[in-house]
Amino acid sequence: MKITGIETRVVNAEMRNWVFVKVLTDEPGLHGWGEATLEWKTRAVVGAVEDLAPLIVGRDSRDIEQAVRIMRKQSFWRLGAIGMSAISGIEMALWDIMGKHFGVPVWRLLGGKVRDKVGVYTHLGLGDMRAVYETMETDPLVERAHAVVEKGYRAFKAVFIPYTHYHAPLPDVDKVARLMEALRKAVGPGIEIMVDFHGRPASVAAALAYVEALAPNRPMFVEEPLPPGDTAGLKSLCARTSVPLATGERLVERAEFVELLSASAVSIIQPDICHCGGLSEAKKIAAHAEAVGVGVAPHNPLGPIAGVAALHFAVSTPNHVIQEEMVGAVPWYFDVVRGPIRMVDGFWQVPDAPGLGIEVDEAACARHPFAPEVLHTQNAVMPDGTIVDW
Repeated sequence: MKITGIETRVVNAEMRNWVFVKVLTDEPGLHGWGEATLEWKTRAVVGAVEDLAPLIVGRDSRDIEQAVRIMRKQSFWRLGAIGMSAISGIEMALWDIMGKHFGVPVWRLLGGKVRDKVGVYTHLGLGDMRAVYETMETDPLVERAHAVVEKGYRAFKAVFIPYTHYHAPLPDVDKVARLMEALRKAVGPGIEIMVDFHGRPASVAAALAYVEALAPNRPMFVEEPLPPGDTAGLKSLCARTSVPLATGERLVERAEFVELLSASAVSIIQPDICHCGGLSEAKKIAAHAEAVGVGVAPHNPLGPIAGVAALHFAVSTPNHVIQEEMVGAVPWYFDVVRGPIRMVDGFWQVPDAPGLGIEVDEAACARHPFAPEVLHTQNAVMPDGTIVDW
């Protein structure tokens, strides 16, 4: 069963262009779908898929480990986030083909079922870009929290840490404390709240000030309290707080996760299946984490194929904690991809269709062609003009 071609379909979803990857085979009607979405790098990822395709066209699509090894080793240059996202989309599609070939859902091939349902969380505004990134006052924050809970979610994440440099001003710290207190009072102790720092604090001291402000209202975890790669800083921060720390969405090599886990710097890691090399590599990263008592909560604010891949990963991964999703990013989220995502009482249900269990409507995809993503990152400027992390 040979790979005969690899194609991409780009679907604009305002802040992100979803990059869908289609792998074709010489078996009539058999193809697979993956996702390689990488914000603000769409054309680069599409080009990387085109560059990688000749390395594996003509090879057996069932040799997934070998295909990934070829794309990584025979590319010579380290691939970074762009190349690893391209590989992830291709690898995901190969698993889809494998599951269809054998007539079983992908989670069966990843080790089988370890849970009967998958806990999920969404963002305030149910994924709407402006609600997620521009809700910084108490009343709209609480209103959007209520809306999420009314939709049946038992957990949500908020982004209300201000753009920060090396110092956390006291008025900003006090405001963060008030916002978190209002959220907790609004939804009660039965709803989990996560707070995404987006790597905005540039120092341990600044991050710690915000973490301590949140601590009395018990967040499930704080995400990316420091920029990616600052393992020493995370270790120092971890030693000074009881609030669980999470990070990993911007790490793309397994070795980066091993370094983080070896330092005992976080309670939860957040690999993105669309960036870290795909399902197999995410499983290996999770196994490293399990060995040192760390949970996995994969990053996934991306498109519908990424969501389905995350579902199969969660069903088959013992130390999976909770799954991020953003099905409200655009109102037509489920129009372009019909699949098995079904939430009941805050949990995704286990799929049973072969492969990933999805059908991509390519005509619907074509109705949302590539467009430049909204450059919301350009808002990350301090009052004095200093450029900081978004």
